[in-house]
Amino acid sequence: MEGCKRRMCSWWMTSSSKILLGLMVPLIVVTGLVALGSLSSSSWLFNSNYYPWVSGAPFSGNLNLSAAQSPPKDGRVRLDLRWRVVGGREREEARSDDYGLNRSTAPPLAVETREHTQEDSVEKKEEILVISTNRSHILPSFNETHALPMSSRIKRNFSNLEMLEAKLQQARAAIRDAKNGNQMDDQDYIPTGPIYLNSNAFHRSYLEMEKQLKVFVYEEGEHPIFHNGPCGSIYSVEGYFIHNLEISKFRTRDPNDAQVYFLPFSVTSIVHFIYDKNSKHHWRPMKQTVKDYVDLIAGKYHYWNRSLGVDHFMLSCHDWGPEISKSVPELFKNSVRALCNANTSEGFEPSKDVSIPEINLPGGRMNGLIGGPSPSRRPFLVFFAGGLHGPIRPILLEHWENKDEDVQIHKYLPKNVSYSAMMRKSRYCICPSGYEVASPRVVEALYTGCVPVLIKDHYVPPFSDVLNWKSFAVVIPKEDIPNLKKILTAISTRQYIRLQRRGKVVRRHFEVNFPPKRYDVFHMILHSVWLRRLNIQLLGLLGR
Repeated sequence: MEGCKRRMCSWWMTSSSKILLGLMVPLIVVTGLVALGSLSSSSWLFNSNYYPWVSGAPFSGNLNLSAAQSPPKDGRVRLDLRWRVVGGREREEARSDDYGLNRSTAPPLAVETREHTQEDSVEKKEEILVISTNRSHILPSFNETHALPMSSRIKRNFSNLEMLEAKLQQARAAIRDAKNGNQMDDQDYIPTGPIYLNSNAFHRSYLEMEKQLKVFVYEEGEHPIFHNGPCGSIYSVEGYFIHNLEISKFRTRDPNDAQVYFLPFSVTSIVHFIYDKNSKHHWRPMKQTVKDYVDLIAGKYHYWNRSLGVDHFMLSCHDWGPEISKSVPELFKNSVRALCNANTSEGFEPSKDVSIPEINLPGGRMNGLIGGPSPSRRPFLVFFAGGLHGPIRPILLEHWENKDEDVQIHKYLPKNVSYSAMMRKSRYCICPSGYEVASPRVVEALYTGCVPVLIKDHYVPPFSDVLNWKSFAVVIPKEDIPNLKKILTAISTRQYIRLQRRGKVVRRHFEVNFPPKRYDVFHMILHSVWLRRLNIQLLGLLGR
């Protein structure tokens, strides 16, 4: 009997072990697959308190980026890049956590996928997703305690959106790696020097944009309000950008391949053809035009509704662009608005919206606009000429008009005196706000080799996500207008020459070329839109 008990006990222990092992093995496998699956569809967002590579904003506190924003103790204004991403059908708003470079949560993974052809299903594709955990490609995690396998293969179906997000994740990781890395080869141009906030990261980001960015342009709408715009005068950027985007290599005819979607209406054309100054409700028909257009594309396609416009953008150089964008709340709050009138007191958000330059092209070309004499052949300290528009110019004229031979400040230029010739004879050129913050004087100064002096409240200068404006421009608050000459003469000759030379270098990013050339204003606008797309991930949409 005792032997029987021992045999029974031995059998029970052996059987229990087998049963327990049989239960645990599948559990371990499932747990591992779930863990890997959660990594591959990580909800990590490429967000931080700053732009992708900036340790602080480009200004030292003189320029008021936001009335509600107080600079930190180190004197640098920080731009908050945390952004709301709407979760698809639920239409819920989700706000990401701040992402720090040393954050302990799972970093983005390097993802490799097979290339697919256009014949593949636009909804689902069967892919082999390779999740690489090579620590040379991703950021370390402080709470890692177990070694992960070097490579795991998961076979499943992926949607177009998942594929796009995986490639964007690769771009984010590459930009972070380039932040402190070496310059890459580039046959046309390698950005270097203090005019950039981080030249390595900008260069890699630009190359990633050239490699990946695809823009879908909605084809609905007729000329002249849609797919058209002015290519001359101060609003020329609108027509120039719309025309060149529609024929550029960045455009895709397949909306499933696009990372961003462009709304091709011209605010300048809307104002020109629809605005009725005699109507009490002159805003209504202009805003209704934009609302009708968004309703049209939202009803015909699902891309607007799936993200509530987060991955869509509009462009306007007209002063009324910000107001007309309010015609659709989601366009104003969610979409990227590329605006010349980049005024934070009127709802411009540097983390979401794009500041673009206002460029005056009198004949639709840059002929004769670029170039100027050396610093030693500029007899005047500072120059400005312009009418009494807005609150800043009257103060400027009151203190300096006809007060000092070295300070050439005029309401109207004397007869037979050329405006552009005066800019070329001056070391500094005043660029004040008018009724709105946008002004072509900033670009005119850079074109002619005159150092821009910005006197603008609540203004975000163009491409300030990449460019270090304090390295080639002077920023003065309006309260210091009485001290204008004192401030400018306190800048040493050596420092002035640095400012002037850097302005000549940065000028390439503001040039209008036919056709566009790499790193010019067309590509810089696209790059700013590309950065905003990198800073969001469409949560709640993957796998839908």
